[in-house]
Amino acid sequence: MNAQQYCVFLFPSVSYVLKAEKILKDRKIDHKLIPVPRQISADCGVCLRIAVDQQEIVVGMLQGTADWESMVLL
Repeated sequence: MNAQQYCVFLFPSVSYVLKAEKILKDRKIDHKLIPVPRQISADCGVCLRIAVDQQEIVVGMLQGTADWESMVLL
């Protein structure tokens, strides 16, 4: 009964999130834009959620193109 584990990418601004989303959408990587979870930050904003098994692939795609601030497993 393990719940699905996700990886959340946090970005310095919404423009970086949107750039990352376009990269993932173009490469058909399953993802979702979600509000930043409260346990991570009280700041208002959005982040990018992916399945944890896609983490390495997404890091490789975003490296040098859409800088993120941090990654958190949920």
